[in-house]
Amino acid sequence: MIRAAIFVALLLSVLPLSPARAVNPDEMLADPALEHRARVISKNLRCLVCQNQSIDDSDAGLARDLRVLVRERLKAGDSNDQVLDYVVARYGDFVLLKPPVNRATLVLWVGPAVVALFGILALILFFRRRRRAVAPAQQPLTPDEQARLNNLLKDDAP
Repeated sequence: MIRAAIFVALLLSVLPLSPARAVNPDEMLADPALEHRARVISKNLRCLVCQNQSIDDSDAGLARDLRVLVRERLKAGDSNDQVLDYVVARYGDFVLLKPPVNRATLVLWVGPAVVALFGILALILFFRRRRRAVAPAQQPLTPDEQARLNNLLKDDAP
């Protein structure tokens, strides 16, 4: 019991920590305004290796290369949209953490809702069929059946 309490306490002490930022000091720009723009852009780009982290949070080599590329484009005078367009042109919409809604990504946006609707429909049909199988319609006994039942019950009476 004590071990479980210690484990839970350690787990709870680690949970509030935010993920460590992977940006190295040698990557950072001297201009704070450009660095801020680079961080904003980096938080919207997916690490292609980790796939569930932004390049700002990832330690992967490719994420570092993308962070450096973003900063180089910003130093060259590109706007935030131009930098994003440049990266998307090379890696596709998948590199964006929030891809745009278009024909290519429509399945990603609509697919989960369609699957959920089919799942709900399947559950409804399943439980309706199950209810019919468990509780078949009862019809009243015919007079002959009622008389036979009464005779059987009379014979079992003490």
